[in-house]
Amino acid sequence: MTFWKSLFAAPGTPAAAGRPREKEILLAEKPYRNGETQQIYFSTSRDIDLYELEELCLAVGWARRPHRKVRKAIENSFLVVSLWLERGAQRRLIGFARATSDHAFNATLWDVVVHPEFQGQGLGKTLMDQIIRELRQQDISNITLFADPQVIGFYQQMGFLTDPEGIKGMFWYPR
Repeated sequence: MTFWKSLFAAPGTPAAAGRPREKEILLAEKPYRNGETQQIYFSTSRDIDLYELEELCLAVGWARRPHRKVRKAIENSFLVVSLWLERGAQRRLIGFARATSDHAFNATLWDVVVHPEFQGQGLGKTLMDQIIRELRQQDISNITLFADPQVIGFYQQMGFLTDPEGIKGMFWYPR
């Protein structure tokens, strides 16, 4: 059972009082007995530290990638979203995803990741809901992604279909 309760309070509302943030949504809050509060934010505006992103990707077992290529991928993305854990002055990247797009009809999601410590608490679903909402606000109607076999069920629960209408993806790789 998860201790996170979704608040979906927009920045500047009483639930997010004292935290004026552009393009950020308070998703969850957990108070501690000592008076501190731990919060999780969804963001479309925070800069991504490549070392933090690398740590997050390594935590889920992904291969290390060159920072210059990751930076270029992020810079050329249509949308970059992230999940942040904050407790006091400390912040930690715990989720990430990005989308490329033709800016009219289609977008493809890439690098969807939630830290293992936070999986199974609904944050992956929330991350996906938010990125889909952001893309739909841009009038993107066709959203695709590539999924490892072990997570196909997760994406199917989100409404993604495998091979809709018999469409088969094709790939070209250098020999």
